[in-house]
Amino acid sequence: MNKFKSISSLSVLLLSSITLFAQQSNYKFKFGSGKVPAGYVLVNEKSAFTPEKGYGFEPGTPVNVALGGGKDLIKQSTITAGQPFYFSVNVPEGNYKVTLTLGDAKVKTATTVKAEARRLMLENITTKSGEFVTKTFIVNVRNPEISTGAMVKLNDRELNSRSWDKKLTLEFNGAKPSVAALEITKVDDQVTVYLAGNSTVVDQRAEPWASWGQMIPRFFEPGVAFANYAESGLTLASFKGQKRLEKILTLIKPGDYLFIEFGHNDQKMKGENDGAWKSYTDNFKYYIAEAKKKGGIPVVVTSTSRRRFDENGKTINTLGDFPAAAKKVAADEKVELIDLNAMTAVLYDVLGVEPSKKAFVFYPANTYPGQDKELADNTHFNPYGAYELAKCVALGIQQSNLGLKKFLIPGFSFNPSKPDAVADFDVPPSLDMDLVKPAGN
Repeated sequence: MNKFKSISSLSVLLLSSITLFAQQSNYKFKFGSGKVPAGYVLVNEKSAFTPEKGYGFEPGTPVNVALGGGKDLIKQSTITAGQPFYFSVNVPEGNYKVTLTLGDAKVKTATTVKAEARRLMLENITTKSGEFVTKTFIVNVRNPEISTGAMVKLNDRELNSRSWDKKLTLEFNGAKPSVAALEITKVDDQVTVYLAGNSTVVDQRAEPWASWGQMIPRFFEPGVAFANYAESGLTLASFKGQKRLEKILTLIKPGDYLFIEFGHNDQKMKGENDGAWKSYTDNFKYYIAEAKKKGGIPVVVTSTSRRRFDENGKTINTLGDFPAAAKKVAADEKVELIDLNAMTAVLYDVLGVEPSKKAFVFYPANTYPGQDKELADNTHFNPYGAYELAKCVALGIQQSNLGLKKFLIPGFSFNPSKPDAVADFDVPPSLDMDLVKPAGN
């Protein structure tokens, strides 16, 4: 009897500690081994994630402890690996300030950090031997539950995405990733930018696909969070039908933003009331009106150009009247416009007919394991292309009257007619890979 009472007491204690951890608003982790500073939890090479514990390394890559020295407990050891590795923490929905201590006491390091489904947060942070740096960024964590009692309808590909798994996941990547400490704090004072869109905006969960929505956090400082509700294959109508807009409208607060980019899939709708000047325009105006009711700031983003050239090597408009309709909506409703359609046309023209393939998912057979056929996609971007598009959107923000531009990283500058060289792009690929083309075209 006493044995069962002991087991029951232990179970209650364990459940209580799990509940307490899940309800925290601040989490501190020391990576490596040895003594732990007050208030920190030690994470070593054996700290695998379990739902019961609520934090730890995801399976896939073994990690190692690197020992240092000195009196600073944070810098006495780090966690590193020869491949990308992932660390997750169970947290409630919301915005989180993430503070990382990166470096190593004995060797040079180079760390790129992505969050959730491959959102680029830090790019190639290097340290000298014995040097440590502290970096901070904001991550939005979401779940499909809506406060009204409804649920966001997730597509099959989203069911396995880190964007919806109720954890905050960080990917440590790069030539020599090395992390000494991590602090995660829930914050309610951030401006949130909600993204509504399709496959050119969504956080693509796997290589070699990517979109501007998952690259744009790289170009903003803390103070702003990006909440990307876009999904491949959606239209203005289906985004609303899947209750993604409803979810956003229950969360958006005065001073937050709603960026809206649709067109590729809306273009294919052939009903009596469909078309650029009918349902597309009407739905766009509905989004804008509903965001304004909540005190939000709607922003119209014209659709990215597809990669198609005429005989003179100039980009052809394949989107019909949809870019013009989006621009008219912005003018009629007196909201800011980011003409991504025009900027991407300039970008492709400058890159050229063949070189522009380097911005899209064009890869010969056998580039990736199990890829027995060529990948050739004129709509969906690879990481380099998505990075350049994110810079286009950031430029549009910089040139606008939006208060959001004050959060751009210092010294940000970009010109679509002078894109970054492909050879200079060095964001390392993630481990997740999927050769199936995203929905939409």
